[in-house]
Amino acid sequence: MKVNPLGDRVLIKVQEGDTKTAGGIIIPQTAQEKTQTGVVVAIGTDTDVIKVKKNDKVMYDKYAGTQIKIDGAEHLIVKFSDILAILE
Repeated sequence: MKVNPLGDRVLIKVQEGDTKTAGGIIIPQTAQEKTQTGVVVAIGTDTDVIKVKKNDKVMYDKYAGTQIKIDGAEHLIVKFSDILAILE
């Protein structure tokens, strides 16, 4: 399935959280904290406002966006204003 965000929206592929602690203890999926980083997959049509590009690693607001599953992977559609930083 192909998703193209509209306006000032950005499609982000959510990064998976850590499944083990530094000591090697496995964290069950129900106890894992939701990550707030991901990779930009697509950007909306309002390119004058959007300052990120495809494949940028970004940090976004914890409660931002709408969750969707694309080909079994978690994605978010967020407003550009919900993106907090570009990670390098």
